[in-house]
Amino acid sequence: MERIVDFAGDESLRRLLGSYDSGSKLIEDEFGVVLISRGSKIKIRGEDNKVLLAEDFLRKVALLLDRHPQVDDALITDSVHAYMRDREVDLPALFSEKVRVPSRDADIYPKSENQKRYVRLMQTCDIVFSIGPAGTGKTYLAMAIAVSAFVEKKVKRIVLARPAIEAGERLGFLPGDLKEKVMPYLRPLYDALYDMIPMTKTTHLIESGAIEIAPLAYMRGRTLNSSFAILDEAQNTTPEQMKMFLTRLGKGSRAVITGDITQIDLPPNQISGLVQVQSVLSAIKGIEFLYFTSADVVRHNLVQKIIDAYEAYGRSAEHISRPLTAPNGRARMTDNDERRICGQ
Repeated sequence: MERIVDFAGDESLRRLLGSYDSGSKLIEDEFGVVLISRGSKIKIRGEDNKVLLAEDFLRKVALLLDRHPQVDDALITDSVHAYMRDREVDLPALFSEKVRVPSRDADIYPKSENQKRYVRLMQTCDIVFSIGPAGTGKTYLAMAIAVSAFVEKKVKRIVLARPAIEAGERLGFLPGDLKEKVMPYLRPLYDALYDMIPMTKTTHLIESGAIEIAPLAYMRGRTLNSSFAILDEAQNTTPEQMKMFLTRLGKGSRAVITGDITQIDLPPNQISGLVQVQSVLSAIKGIEFLYFTSADVVRHNLVQKIIDAYEAYGRSAEHISRPLTAPNGRARMTDNDERRICGQ
């Protein structure tokens, strides 16, 4: 079967195909078709159902090319993956939400409907919990919102914390001073920060105290005013640590707590603070829980398949994981829920 999609012009087609035809190769691999470009047209060749699917995607992405100011290889890749997750996705609407980080060359765009809701919650709520597997953008988007709020002077400080818990490696004694000892645990936070603020400026902000990156234990006894606080890897907190962190918030502060409750590194007899807090705080107005699943993974497309495979193996082996839904039946938000978030 063959179908033809006509784009507005050669420029739109060039943006779709990407550098060295990387876009067309990705589409061919994902949809199992052959693409042939002629002028402003693309001919799709292959099995009937695959051709029709690829045609539907190309017509949707054509609208995105017309409306989106920032089209590159990454956006095309994200569009393909978004479409494969949800065939009914409105690509222009999906990629209309953005986080403006002035210190970064390009804006940051949510890559799934759940990520869009996550961004909106962080912009409007004082405390947001994001729970889900690796690769769903929990920490990265939280960092983007924090940096954006700091640059726009909505907060005076960014505070980033992580529990310093070994993930089964038994690292033993680490040489160096205190900063060098805890650096391996905090490295992911630095990586996300450097992607949004130049390293030299980040170093200056850390030295001046405008940005603080520290183990969770350092939060005890403090009050955080006019701050944006992020607690990462919160599944490795104890209930006492979770309560301690949440009660640090002062006037004009916001907090985002992220974690994956399927990867808890605490001792087997120790309950996770992130697991318990869902039952304790789920009914409080102004505190929101957002739940990601493997469908929201935005890393390499194999990551989603890996997560699904481990979940299937766990079920078959009767190793029941903690659910990715909230207690009392609270699940992922719907569009109607968005109208009610944080008492709006």
